Amino acid sequence: MLGECQVRRGKYWRIVAVFAAAGALAFSGCASGSDSGDSDTPSTPAGSSEKVEEIANSVPEAIKSSGKLIVGVNIPYKPNEFKDPSGKIVGFDVDLMNAIAATLGLTPEYRESDFARIIPSIQGGTYNVGMSSFTDTKEREQSVDFVTYFSAGTLWAQRPGAPIDPNNACGKKVAVQATTYQDTDELPAKRKACTDAGKPPIEIVSFDGQDAATNAVVLGQVDAMSADSPVTAYAIKETNGKLEAAGEIFDSAPYGWPVQKGSPLAQSLQKALEHLIENGKYEEIAKNWGVESGMIDKPVINGAVN
Repeated sequence: MLGECQVRRGKYWRIVAVFAAAGALAFSGCASGSDSGDSDTPSTPAGSSEKVEEIANSVPEAIKSSGKLIVGVNIPYKPNEFKDPSGKIVGFDVDLMNAIAATLGLTPEYRESDFARIIPSIQGGTYNVGMSSFTDTKEREQSVDFVTYFSAGTLWAQRPGAPIDPNNACGKKVAVQATTYQDTDELPAKRKACTDAGKPPIEIVSFDGQDAATNAVVLGQVDAMSADSPVTAYAIKETNGKLEAAGEIFDSAPYGWPVQKGSPLAQSLQKALEHLIENGKYEEIAKNWGVESGMIDKPVINGAVN
């Protein structure tokens, strides 16, 4: 959500697709997100945890009395949030939010939304919290508060036998999801460095969805892809040897859950996550999705690094 589809989903708003993948492969367990706005149909929560009265009592009264935690989410962004073959919303973020909500004595209700509408909908009170791999940035903190829960960086992937150096990719085609940090910041800066040095520019090939960007590498339509580290790691695993990491993770930054500015819900979420870290549930969920390398030791409110 350097992450919301973070966009590194993370730094900027998601927009309409600028490129479509020709002959893209279809991976099982993934469905495209809603392009028409919010959906009133929530997913069925998965996983469980136990209510902790002291933490649950810290939840704002309006939310507590409703018994629900309304969560705005944009999909797909594997492995954090996507749909399984039955259409159920699943993923690392989902399992963690289910455990958070249970700790707070609430039932999570996931509402699909365009990525760009989640934070404004939180500000307007439509959603209590956002859950879409959002990168906590200082710019976003002017509009909402964030509770950090994960650390993600950028990681490139390539086809085996076709090595790419992320720091010297001049003249190469690199796939990204449109409006992610990689699309708006990382690759434009690297492309400029190439041209400033008199070398051919990196050709940035942008796709509306991450699956299409991944498929483009697998199909040989591009030389490499750049995405948030958990996304790339999952894509490598999912493609069963058709992709491998190119280089190491860099530019790490925190993912966070956005809530209304000044809302005490931020403290409630922070306490709930601290509890899940202490009892081992957080680690269990992260390991289940293979993203344990991004675990954090202590959640903070508004932990942006830039």
